[in-house]
Amino acid sequence: MQLSGLGSIRELFSAGGPILILLLILSICSIAVILERFIKLHHAIAYSRKLISYCKHPIHSGNFSKIEDACRKEAVRDTPAAILLSRLCKERERSKEDLEKIAQSVIDWEVAKLQRRLSILGTLGSITPFIGLFGTVIGVMHAFKDLAANTSVTGAGASIVAAGIAEALVNTAAGLFVAIPAVIAYNYFLSKTTYFAQELESIAEEFLYSTPEEL
Repeated sequence: MQLSGLGSIRELFSAGGPILILLLILSICSIAVILERFIKLHHAIAYSRKLISYCKHPIHSGNFSKIEDACRKEAVRDTPAAILLSRLCKERERSKEDLEKIAQSVIDWEVAKLQRRLSILGTLGSITPFIGLFGTVIGVMHAFKDLAANTSVTGAGASIVAAGIAEALVNTAAGLFVAIPAVIAYNYFLSKTTYFAQELESIAEEFLYSTPEEL
């Protein structure tokens, strides 16, 4: 197969072989995780920030019923900020030390839920280049095997090796194609959730120390 023939999808998969099919499946998994996490984080963080902004005044004025009512609204009730603030309102009679532990526990758990499946992206970003390289090595081995089988053909050596290696490199390119978006998305989501955790800690601290007489 000549390099120019790689424009055909059938020829492309024939060149990459089973490794390319595996990488295609992993690419679909990666895209699915990226889209699912993007939608989940966008909803959770955006609505949490709206709730935090709305609750700042009730927190400072000690209007806990208003906070609880806001946290029960359908649009925000399952968001990390709503879970955190409603829990603090319920436990507000406890000591500050206990509330700090409760707040940190809730924040850790909610951030862990937001970071769910990020390990899949991290793993794909780490292993898919090696899977692609493995496919390339197999392709090169096949190329040299074909070369050995056609040594009697005059002038066939260079063309056989060149075509075989070109086909094998499809797997390396595919591995990088899967890995690069996965790594970018992993780092983006991780930094976004880490910063959001600091926002939750900030509003929890405001809750604990803005109305000491009520606590």
